[in-house]
Amino acid sequence: MAHQLQFTTTWPCIAFSVGLMLLATGLSFYSWCRAGHGNVLGRQELLRLLIIGCVLVLLNQPEWILKYSPESKPVVAVLWDDSGSMQTEDQVMPYAAEPQVVPRSEAVQFFTNPAFWQPLTERLNVVLESFGNREDPPGSNLYEPLTQVAQRYENLLGIVLISDGDWNAGRPPVEAATQLRRMGLPVFTLLAGSPRPLPDLNLLQLDPPTSGNVGKTVRIPFTIHNSLPEAFATTVTLTTSAGETLQRDLVLAARGTTSDAFLWTPPAEGDFTLSVTVPRHEDERLADNNHRQASIRIHREQLRVLLVESYPRWEYRYLRNALSRDPGIDVACLLYHPGLEAPGGGSSDYIKEFPASIEALARYDVVFLGDVGLEPGQLTVEDCQRIRGLVEQQAGGLIFMPGLRGRQASLIESTLSDLYPVVLDSSQPGGWGSRTPATLHLTDSGRRSLLTKLADTNDQNAQVWENLPGFQWHAAVQRAKAGTETLAVHSEMSNEFGRLPLLVTKPQGAGKVLFMGTDGAWRWRKGVEDLYHYRFWGQVIRWMAYQRNMARGETLRLVFTPEQPEIGQTLSLQAHVMNQSGEPLNQADVQATITTPGGTTKTLRMRAETGEWGTYQGQFQAEMAGKHRLLLACTQTEATLETSFLVQGQPREQTGKPARPEVLEEISRLTNAATIPLQSENSSLILDQLRKLPLPPPSTKRLQLWNHPLVAAVLGGLLVLFWVWRKASGLT
Repeated sequence: MAHQLQFTTTWPCIAFSVGLMLLATGLSFYSWCRAGHGNVLGRQELLRLLIIGCVLVLLNQPEWILKYSPESKPVVAVLWDDSGSMQTEDQVMPYAAEPQVVPRSEAVQFFTNPAFWQPLTERLNVVLESFGNREDPPGSNLYEPLTQVAQRYENLLGIVLISDGDWNAGRPPVEAATQLRRMGLPVFTLLAGSPRPLPDLNLLQLDPPTSGNVGKTVRIPFTIHNSLPEAFATTVTLTTSAGETLQRDLVLAARGTTSDAFLWTPPAEGDFTLSVTVPRHEDERLADNNHRQASIRIHREQLRVLLVESYPRWEYRYLRNALSRDPGIDVACLLYHPGLEAPGGGSSDYIKEFPASIEALARYDVVFLGDVGLEPGQLTVEDCQRIRGLVEQQAGGLIFMPGLRGRQASLIESTLSDLYPVVLDSSQPGGWGSRTPATLHLTDSGRRSLLTKLADTNDQNAQVWENLPGFQWHAAVQRAKAGTETLAVHSEMSNEFGRLPLLVTKPQGAGKVLFMGTDGAWRWRKGVEDLYHYRFWGQVIRWMAYQRNMARGETLRLVFTPEQPEIGQTLSLQAHVMNQSGEPLNQADVQATITTPGGTTKTLRMRAETGEWGTYQGQFQAEMAGKHRLLLACTQTEATLETSFLVQGQPREQTGKPARPEVLEEISRLTNAATIPLQSENSSLILDQLRKLPLPPPSTKRLQLWNHPLVAAVLGGLLVLFWVWRKASGLT
């Protein structure tokens, strides 16, 4: 430890202090001589000069400097990644006699050997630490190792980070680099792995619906990514838990993504597991991502549809007849015909009035509103409010199909205004007619949509839509509203907003809304009967009622979004609770118990939503892949509902992914260091970088004497002593 006295002053201050001291000395000498050279007075004058000298010294800000040399060597921390991604075999063995590809973890062993760092031990203390092998669930967290090592070692000189840069947990590592930069700690990074992806086939997605119906075709889409440099043909296989096998012949694009779908007809009720497998390619390096599973629940379909119309136009008649012939649909009709004495109809499937209560309307999955509106003898304000609640709160479906009498224009001023997917021309409520038929032209969204799929392949479907019989009347639509999806437009007419949208869908709350701007779809039956007409409307009805019937019991319904969650996603649960009479329960105690594939359980207390629809909300964070079982229970009714959902996705820590050099380069750049690839031929490059680091200077402690309380106390004591001494001597 070294010490010295240091003044923080200026030359004018020094000159002033010396001059003032000389003046004080002269005055004291003059006073002593004038008093007859007395010994007591002489000693008092010396004390006065001592006090003045101390004050003048303090005026020049003296500081006592203590320098402490570190007792131990500076520390260099070598952090190496031991996470699962380091098992990827894409690293050329560094410094080997013959180049060979090895796992990243094996390549970094050259640098995790203490013997490699031996040349630095004379002046540095090198510590080796691994990270990434203690995460639960497994993952790569670069932020915590960098920040924690800076807290553990006080005499830290620098950090060496050996990793592939593939972080997937914790805070962004750039935040740690920013903190280390403020501390003056450089982070040298060694990149393990190749930034180019391995030759691989990856079954990225398998997205079947959560539920289906017996005897109804289910579309099971899947997506495959091919990172091989050439395109090739392969056969993808779907296997069900019932033993059925389906195959699809595909040509996988080179270094691209290919999407397709299986069409499967469920043979019976129950829970099925669907397994899709992509055969391994001879040049493929990874085969564990060529397989995915998903679950689906199949039940007997029984949907309830309500048709509301004024005049029984042709579209209404053919649609009603087709729905009546479908064994999976229970149709109810309501006619507000001016020629009838009262609303209703002539056969057993007609009802006499619009459902007058929430529980009565909640029986229906889909509501068709034809050429009706807010008029005497038709819909009321309360009816519109209940329809909106059915859609938003109960995941119901609503279809607007206006007519040439323009009665739906009055709905724009009701609570259904926000649900209406398009903006109508108020100056032409009756729509537009023409002598020559026009057709519907599919948009890009329409060509991809399942609602407009009238044939098995895209080319055949496009050909069918081009050849469908046209229509001679359409609603006066100006444009589609924001947040909607236009599936089909008028083939000829357009305005300042573009082609007139005639087939538009919109999500609304928990439900869905569809607008059909023409009533000529019944003409599609020409020569083919119900082949296209009812296939279209059947798909629309089942699409709208799908979420509402994902999981249902006598008095409980459950809707969850997304249907096939990935690991890390939040699953939103919406429960609909009713009593035995079908009336919604608004203040019930509803709980959802979820059992994970690992056997752990989590209980969610569902939160009641405002309103009168018996809706309850909850959320679940999906952290583990596999089949989860869910038990929904209501204390008041003692009703329970069991269902399951499959969390898809591979673990967040995966092998086969390319290295991310940009992550390590950013860390080194922010901390004024360098990134060195393991392929470097000069193994001493990192050692040379560390040798160039300046050793930390000795720690310095400054003791400000001019601002120290002890110095002030001593000076005050001298002043008191001087004053008391003079008083005792009889001097003033």
